Amino acid sequence: MLMSQLRAESGVPIATIKYYLREGLLPPGEQTSATRAEYNASHVRRLRLIRALVDVGRLPLATIRKIIEAVEDEQTSVHQMLGAAHYALSLPVEPAPDDPDWQEAGALVDEMITEMGWVIYPDAPTRAELAQTLVSLKRLGMPATRDDLLPYARVADELAREHDLRKVRLDGPRDTAVETLVIMQVLYGRALDALRRLAQEAESARIAGKVQAATGPPPEGD
Repeated sequence: MLMSQLRAESGVPIATIKYYLREGLLPPGEQTSATRAEYNASHVRRLRLIRALVDVGRLPLATIRKIIEAVEDEQTSVHQMLGAAHYALSLPVEPAPDDPDWQEAGALVDEMITEMGWVIYPDAPTRAELAQTLVSLKRLGMPATRDDLLPYARVADELAREHDLRKVRLDGPRDTAVETLVIMQVLYGRALDALRRLAQEAESARIAGKVQAATGPPPEGD
């Protein structure tokens, strides 16, 4: 396909496609003349991946380049490739290993990972991200315990096993797998947050209704 067709297939403007080509994020097409090149389905998949990382993941191009390098490196396993995308989506955290609160939070994170039987790299940024959340909870006067975290961990484990990773085609094109993972991580993450807030509102209304029924005036005739 020509670049105009590539634009139509991907929904990415030609000026942006040319920028990605200059930056090496998109592989060059097959040159058929001095001013003309042919593109194929792999270019469409790559553009969809880049747009998912930019529009959904909100990642800078420098980070996107690292993910694409992992996608293109066939020596990198699919697990490592998806890990690169996962880590890129993590919030940047500066650990404070000398802080007692950080030490306590890090120990709780390690305990949870062990209890769930999860195999996680020691330097996974998600460890620090969770630890920072626990530190913030403690400093807000709402420290989280193992029992507080365990229900969330079990829900996350079930979602990962029964839903999230089942949508990622591990035996298909590598860039499509990363694109799906990013969409699942970000958009389904937002959907989960919204559903949780809806459930909390419904439960609040249920509890309020019980309280009102218990404290309101008795029905007429009693």
